[in-house]
Amino acid sequence: MALPYFYIETLDSNDVQLDEPTSKHVVSVLRMTKGEELLLTDGKGLKARAVIEDDNRKRCAVRIVERHTEAPLRPHITVAISLVKNAARFEWFLEKATEIGVSEIIPLVCARTEKEKFRADRLQGILQSAMLQSQQCWMPLLREPLPFSQVLAAPVAQRFIAHCAENEKRPLQGALTSGDRLILVGPEGDFTHREIDDALAAGFVPVSLGETRLRTETAGMVAAVLLRNL
Repeated sequence: MALPYFYIETLDSNDVQLDEPTSKHVVSVLRMTKGEELLLTDGKGLKARAVIEDDNRKRCAVRIVERHTEAPLRPHITVAISLVKNAARFEWFLEKATEIGVSEIIPLVCARTEKEKFRADRLQGILQSAMLQSQQCWMPLLREPLPFSQVLAAPVAQRFIAHCAENEKRPLQGALTSGDRLILVGPEGDFTHREIDDALAAGFVPVSLGETRLRTETAGMVAAVLLRNL
């Protein structure tokens, strides 16, 4: 049976005191006691096996007995995706992108973006839960929202823009080469013609994600799958 798996922001010491919510889950929900083992990660590649030394339901103490550091997935995948009006849809995308193994997520603020704010603490919690559920030890880097124009300067080997305009586009599957990858996914209503022109002038390759028109969050997930697995 797989060991229970928890996120701890800092794992510098072998002696770790779990925070109160985690302690309560370990001791009161899972009914774990002194001497039992669990897994911990810091979301930065470290996975540690630990033994419970004090099964206090508010301040559970564990000792790390084994450490293992995993290399990040390659290539580095960045999805720069517009915020959407329905916060639940954006949260769904974050969950799925984490499970797929996206390295970095940039919330885009475009000309047609209707919502420009989010609750960073809540979204970080979604990333943590998805990382643990998918048994990974690297959590995606979630940036603060950035203006569309600022992301165009990103120094990434492969840069793509997925848009709905009738301009000539290549299927994303056929445009990929080796190296790190960044894709831009637009808001409800798509990128403006000016934004598309600016991206093309900055060296972004226009791509399609299939034969049908996709919602922003669906397009982000499809792009993540293609960028990670091809």
